[in-house]
Amino acid sequence: MSISTVAKKLSTAAITTTVIVVGIGAVAQATVLTFDDIAPISYLDQIPNGYGGFNWNNFNYVNGSSPLVTLTGDDNGRVSGDYVAFNGFGNPALVSDSVFDFNSAYLSATWNNGLSVTVEGLKSGATLYSKTVVVDTTQPTLVNFDYFGVDELKFTSFGGVEPDYLVKTHGSGTQFALDNFTFNEKATSVPEPTLLPALLSIAALSGGSVLRRKQLKQS
Repeated sequence: MSISTVAKKLSTAAITTTVIVVGIGAVAQATVLTFDDIAPISYLDQIPNGYGGFNWNNFNYVNGSSPLVTLTGDDNGRVSGDYVAFNGFGNPALVSDSVFDFNSAYLSATWNNGLSVTVEGLKSGATLYSKTVVVDTTQPTLVNFDYFGVDELKFTSFGGVEPDYLVKTHGSGTQFALDNFTFNEKATSVPEPTLLPALLSIAALSGGSVLRRKQLKQS
């Protein structure tokens, strides 16, 4: 193998390693809220403020294994464990904190197939992001939001039609089920413009040292 080929491989490896190290810092703090580590309940209760470090407005959690919610989205929408969150009375619900990144969540409709759920990401009262998804009662839908640097989420649900197999449960409304809420505690950090060249320089120097040692062995 020629010296030039070795140099190219070393440079590529060094740069790749630097990029990986920088990238790790952006994802290391991801947290998943499953709603299974709140106080055990037989049916439903409010999500307490402070859970996951957030304030929860009009968000409850329900035991999806309860006979009272069999076949609904609260049952079928479970991703992990027995519990899911839902918006009380089908009204808008809020999650707020200091600045964070909202990565993803699983959403299901509790009663209405074809339910629309709009999720807004706000900072200081201004809407930075908005996405509307359509979900059903039969299974959870993973939604990747990638809302960076927000301090509040607003969930609003509307529409849809209750399927015949749920009419006999005597429940109805525009509630949605939420599970595996994934976020970063702080907004994703981006390396300063002056930092990346410095990292690349260090990587290049490291690669050069290895190359010089190889040349000495061959001489």
